[in-house]
Amino acid sequence: MALNAKTDPTYSPKRINGKFAPGVSGNPGGSLEATRRSFNKDFLLALAADFKQHGASAIATVRKQQPAAYMKICALLVPREMKVEHSGGVKAMTDEQLEAGIEAITAMLAARDAGTSAKVIEGKVEQVPAPPKVRRKRRKTDDDVVEDVGREPEASNS
Repeated sequence: MALNAKTDPTYSPKRINGKFAPGVSGNPGGSLEATRRSFNKDFLLALAADFKQHGASAIATVRKQQPAAYMKICALLVPREMKVEHSGGVKAMTDEQLEAGIEAITAMLAARDAGTSAKVIEGKVEQVPAPPKVRRKRRKTDDDVVEDVGREPEASNS
């Protein structure tokens, strides 16, 4: 008895005696990793094309309208762990470099002590009147509704 699509509903030309033919994958769509790589590549190419067309204006718009989102994106671009290595330190510096460093530090300290970097804002304190209180109607409770049931309706003024 020959296997074919008419006699066997599980028949596949890729299968021989219930097993896959040599060189044929059991996943007709390919491997999951290859699909993911292909999708990532297509997405990044589309994103790059869109960025080339609208990138600078989109960044400016986000910076102006949503500064918090802009700063979050900037922070996400910075690596989480940054390795900083010291090379030699003060011992590796020449006498001229040490003197220049000391002069820069003393100049910064003098400027700080002199108050040249302080920003002073002058102004007057004004009293602003509090807004008027708004009187709101009290909501009727269930007890108020029960009391109103026995009363006659009030006559209107119209």
